[in-house]
Amino acid sequence: MAGDDEDYVYDEDSGEWLPASELAAKRAAENAVEVRDAVGNLLADGDAVTLIKDLTVKGAGQTLKQGTVIPSIRLTGDAQEIDCRYPGIKGLVLRAEFVRKR
Repeated sequence: MAGDDEDYVYDEDSGEWLPASELAAKRAAENAVEVRDAVGNLLADGDAVTLIKDLTVKGAGQTLKQGTVIPSIRLTGDAQEIDCRYPGIKGLVLRAEFVRKR
């Protein structure tokens, strides 16, 4: 339960007075974007993914082969893009449709 010293805010959607922290958490959950891989698995920050096809990386002059494991992804807030780290490639962003969760 919320502490007695917490501010309460009126939530127009429910018509109730809620603790400010509870209302902030509720709104964050509503704005969350679901990112799904090529087979429909839900992706989250920190997941490891595998490439499902060869991808040519623009600007790096390198091709990532099918089956390459990308550890520890980060979600960008876009429903189709994930931020990745891979040795030798800075700022790698992959589309979720080309990866499968491990």
